[in-house]
Amino acid sequence: MAGRSNKLVGQTGEYLVAAELSRRGLIATTFTGNVPHYDIIASDETGRHVSVQVKASRGPTWQFGNITLYCDITFDGKQQVVGRRKPCPVHRLIMAFVRIDGDGNDSFYILPWENLRDLLVDHHEDYLARHGGARPKKWDSLHCAITESDLEPYRDRWDTVEKNLK
Repeated sequence: MAGRSNKLVGQTGEYLVAAELSRRGLIATTFTGNVPHYDIIASDETGRHVSVQVKASRGPTWQFGNITLYCDITFDGKQQVVGRRKPCPVHRLIMAFVRIDGDGNDSFYILPWENLRDLLVDHHEDYLARHGGARPKKWDSLHCAITESDLEPYRDRWDTVEKNLK
């Protein structure tokens, strides 16, 4: 049942973001997980468009299974060495994080993919630095996460979508 629940959270997040984009005068088309790297294409009346990837959660954190989507990682024994930050997989990709609230008071955080990458990599580097370069429980784990407080500067930054329409 957890798999179905997670799928519903993701789908709900996509529809909530699409609804907000529509409310703001954009046509928003969802792809329900069928396109790599993004979930929605938003376009204005002149045909300018932007790709949006949605991450939804019912709690204050969003989990990512693989930091290597955002930077290179090599191992020196059990120590992780953070390398080059990766380029965005889709030109002008926008990230929309949704915290789904049971009472309908959902929170939205909107930022460019590169800003997310930098937050995740910076956090990973800081975590490794605090632990001598090796993750204490599972040294080869590439897991990373971001919290709602990390995303606070991006709360309701829908203007980011409009600025990236091309």
